[in-house]
Amino acid sequence: MAKPYVQTDAATIVLKSSKLKFADTGYVRSNEELVALELFSAGQAVAKIEVEKLICIEGEGCMRKSSFNAEYLSQKYPDTLLENILRSKPIYKGKNLVKDDNGFEQRIVNDEVDIRYTIRPGTIYFKDRKNSVLIKIKKQ
Repeated sequence: MAKPYVQTDAATIVLKSSKLKFADTGYVRSNEELVALELFSAGQAVAKIEVEKLICIEGEGCMRKSSFNAEYLSQKYPDTLLENILRSKPIYKGKNLVKDDNGFEQRIVNDEVDIRYTIRPGTIYFKDRKNSVLIKIKKQ
């Protein structure tokens, strides 16, 4: 049986990639084992993405994290990327991590990515210019 969520945050969520297009309200729910993104549009549940050992999309099934990245984000990303973003944790093993009193920021630029990732109180911001991916979560 699934463990109950220990944290639930209502949020304004923006997801943009070549295959994902969403900007509305939702919830980020988590416990020790998994983190879930529940997306709503005009008050109706439209999607649920659960990240555990696999990434499961309600109505579409489950896939390996690398397969999800390749299909929905970028195959160049590490498997842990989405879960770390949803949990407000550093990405790319903390590469170029700059901490301050309000959170942290990472800038990762190479031949494959041009990422700006910022964590501030109540806000998660991830943008990759090279792969046209934007994930923005503002907790309400």
